[in-house]
Amino acid sequence: MTAPAITLRPIRDSDLDRVHSWGADPRSSRYQAWGPNSEAESRTYVNEAVAAWDADPQVRFPFCAVDSGLVVGIGELKIIKRRYDRGEISYIVHPDLWGRGYASAIAAALVRFGFDEQRLYRIEGTCDPRNLASGAVLRKAGLRYEGRLRGTMKIQDGWRDSDLYAILATDQPVTSA
Repeated sequence: MTAPAITLRPIRDSDLDRVHSWGADPRSSRYQAWGPNSEAESRTYVNEAVAAWDADPQVRFPFCAVDSGLVVGIGELKIIKRRYDRGEISYIVHPDLWGRGYASAIAAALVRFGFDEQRLYRIEGTCDPRNLASGAVLRKAGLRYEGRLRGTMKIQDGWRDSDLYAILATDQPVTSA
């Protein structure tokens, strides 16, 4: 499958309805500590994401992923430790669009942004071990499995472990998802 041609752009206030459309969907938050979100919770997320672009120093880079004018998901790069040039990526795609390559395209674009624009050395990503699709997305984006972190997050069905993936700037570059 060819990766979709997405564009990443900063999240805007006007993205609230679309962000809430998956934030309120229980499929989106199955493996997360958040959600399903109320409209107020989605509004808080969007407001904080918009404000992140004006922070100094900026440590969050929350993007909307857009395909042919439609916001299909979001992706974020967070600077974990600027001193050590470490970042972490996360992504979400509207559940109605799962399986079309959007998450892989978002993850690959975030990795490129982290290395090319932010000059990071290490980029990490985590996922619930039961979320096989997310693990596959991280591997497609060039991240390597490094191990399992136990009891990292309390979610709806109890404490969640996290599989840790990472890519270094010296690893094989990611050209596409």
